[in-house]
Amino acid sequence: MKTKSTILIIIGAVAAILLLNGVYILDETKQAIVTQFGRPVGEPRTEPGLNFKVPFLHKVQFFDKRYLEWDGDKNQVPTKDKKFIFVDSYARWEITNPLQFFIRLRDERSAQSRLDDILDGETRNAVASHDLLDLVRSSNRDPEVTEDFMEEIEILEDISVGRAIIEKIVLEKANERTADLGVRILDFRFKRMNYVDEVRDRVYDRMISERLRIADQFRSEGQGEARIIEGNKERDLAQIQSEAFKLAEEIKGRADAEATDIYASAYNRNRQAVDLYKFLRTMESFEKSMDENTSLILSSDSEFFKYLRRLN
Repeated sequence: MKTKSTILIIIGAVAAILLLNGVYILDETKQAIVTQFGRPVGEPRTEPGLNFKVPFLHKVQFFDKRYLEWDGDKNQVPTKDKKFIFVDSYARWEITNPLQFFIRLRDERSAQSRLDDILDGETRNAVASHDLLDLVRSSNRDPEVTEDFMEEIEILEDISVGRAIIEKIVLEKANERTADLGVRILDFRFKRMNYVDEVRDRVYDRMISERLRIADQFRSEGQGEARIIEGNKERDLAQIQSEAFKLAEEIKGRADAEATDIYASAYNRNRQAVDLYKFLRTMESFEKSMDENTSLILSSDSEFFKYLRRLN
C-alpha cells in the first residue's frame, strides 16, 4: 500500500514538473518564439495568454512588444559648410517580426548595438550633406523683433531643406537598412546640437562683442539725449534770464521815469516858491531903503534888472 502511494506521488510530481515546464504565460507587453536546440520552432507567439511547449526540449525566448528607446552617443561631425558640431540624437523603435529579429540579432542588446551603427552612420551622412542652417531650423521665417535695438537685425538666410526634413530622411534611410532585421524605427530626432569647444568660444566672443556694441549704442544714444537735454536747459535758462532782465530793466526804466517826473514836479514847485520869496524880500528891501524922493538907476547887467525882466 505504501509502495503504491509512493508511486502515485512520484507520478504526480513528475506530471506537475512536466506541466509546469510545458506551459508558459505570455503577457500583453511581450512576444515570444519557441526554440529547439537553438533553432526556432513554429510561428512567433504574439497574443497574450497561456501557451504550451514540449517540456525540457523547447525553450521560450521573450521579446518586448512595446516601443523601445535608442539614445545615440554625442558625436563630432562636420557640416556641409565645414562647421564642426556635436550632434546628439535619439530614436524610438519596435520589434515587428520576433522570428526575424531572433535569427538576425538574437537579443535587444545586439539590436541596440546594430542600431548604433545604422543611426549614427545615417546621422553623420545627413549632417555632412547639409548646411548648419538646415540642421537648426525647420522653416523660413522673419526674425521676431522684441526690443527696439533689434530693429536693425539682419534678415535670416533662407533654408532649402530644414531640420524636420533631414530627420525624416535619416528615418527613411535607417528603416531601409533595418527592414531585414525584424525591427522598425518609429521616430528619429536630433536631441541637441552644439559647436565644438573652439568654435563655441569664438561664437561666445562674437555674441559678447555684439552685446557690447549694443550697450555702446545705448550709451551713445543716452549721452546724445543728455547733451540735447542739457542744451535745451541752457537755452531755456538763457531765454528766461534774458526775458527777466528785459522785464527788470523795463520796470526800472518806468520807475526812473516816474521818479524823474516826481523830482521835476517837486523842483518846479519849489522854484516858483523861491522866486516868490526872493521877489517879496526884494520888495521889502526896496521899501525900507527908498522913499518917494529916491531915484533908482539900474544898469542892464544888474541882477535886479534881470530879475524884473524875468518877472515880466
